[in-house]
Amino acid sequence: MIGANAGQRHDAISLHAGGAMGAVFNINQHPEVRMFFNPNQAALVLIDIQEKLAPTISEKETIIRHAGLLADCATVLGIPILVTEQYPAGLGPTVPAIMEKARNARRIEKSTFSCCRTPAFIQALDATGRRQIILAGIETHVCVFQTAADLVRLKYRVQVVADAVSSRTESNRAIGLDRISRSGADVTSCESVIFELLETSNRPEFKQIHKLLK
Repeated sequence: MIGANAGQRHDAISLHAGGAMGAVFNINQHPEVRMFFNPNQAALVLIDIQEKLAPTISEKETIIRHAGLLADCATVLGIPILVTEQYPAGLGPTVPAIMEKARNARRIEKSTFSCCRTPAFIQALDATGRRQIILAGIETHVCVFQTAADLVRLKYRVQVVADAVSSRTESNRAIGLDRISRSGADVTSCESVIFELLETSNRPEFKQIHKLLK
């Protein structure tokens, strides 16, 4: 986990339970308790938010805004960003509003619906050394779902940001989120995953990120 000092890693966390004795709960002794995502282990993947595809998507302005917010926060926290583009010759590049906030991202062209079935994506993801993957983008029921399901099979931990994914129809978005949840990935929100990454208001980056959330 990340403590008050940037980059500081704590391998043991003790939570004080209530009661007269002030019993100590050591989270490392309870493997059934899942650890939060943290900036040292996380990577952000923005899927196919492209110029000719985004305009057809339900709630497109919200999706672009929230994906941009995730990119901003990832940059502040030193989290690597991968940006995928489905057949960019036909669907165009990633929208400028995203790339302006993800200038250091690795861009990957693909034709497969699951990012994981494009070798360049797996190579780029492996190169980050990260095992906690945050997914945002389009479309929820196709590329986002298939990528999430494959990542789970590959033993990654996955969070899909519900308010940063969408489809052309709300029904397909809902179906996609349901399938994602049943695949073993977690469904979260922008603010939930951002505050999970921060862990504490004592982090040096907290004030900068808090301003982005206003």
